[in-house]
Amino acid sequence: MGGDKGQIMTIGSMLYEGKAKKVFATDKPDQVVQYFKDDATAFNAQKRGTIVEKGVINNKISERLFVLLEQAGVPTHFVERLSDRELLTKKVAIVPVEVVVRNVVAGSLAKRLGLKEGDPIEPAIVEWYYKNDALGDPLIADEHIRLMQLATPEQMTEIKRLALKVNGVLQPFFRERQMILVDFKLEFGLHKGQLILADEISPDTCRFWDQTTKESMDKDRFRKDLGKIEEAYQEVLKRVCG
Repeated sequence: MGGDKGQIMTIGSMLYEGKAKKVFATDKPDQVVQYFKDDATAFNAQKRGTIVEKGVINNKISERLFVLLEQAGVPTHFVERLSDRELLTKKVAIVPVEVVVRNVVAGSLAKRLGLKEGDPIEPAIVEWYYKNDALGDPLIADEHIRLMQLATPEQMTEIKRLALKVNGVLQPFFRERQMILVDFKLEFGLHKGQLILADEISPDTCRFWDQTTKESMDKDRFRKDLGKIEEAYQEVLKRVCG
């Protein structure tokens, strides 16, 4: 398997398999390969299915957005896209806190607090969720992070700063493409002592609405059985990478 730069990349054993990706070792100890699957899950994997070509689409979208963020000064784990489904990344120790940035009331926020879906949130809010499938990734506060020693206060300050910077780059990018970035989930990790953005940025991890119709263009179509799931993912790819 070759990268764009002509070097041969040797893929080693599988290190981890998640709901949407497999992670493989490479011949470099500080780099791994993410393989994007077509598997789709919702409600903490209680609902399962397949979205055709989802892995290919999410890989390409992630590459485009990681490059955009790097250019804006956000450090990410992106190295290069190796193939349709494979992304070469820096190896990170994931901080077990999922970061959700919200620009518009939707999903669990509307349900939890009885707020009206679709109302704008200005300025954006940032929420923490404990990355733990067995517990259903519960919402947590700074004090819980300190109690469980998931990250230091300094690291969480930096994560919040980076998350809002990501939002500041992505919101206008999607607005130009007639899309509303409703909310999105980020994961960060430590690479050689530095906090960097990891995981992926795609219709799996973001809530996108069409600016005109307000129709969902993301995994909500799978969650809510709205149909035209593949078409929505293809449309996001077209607008982001077209």
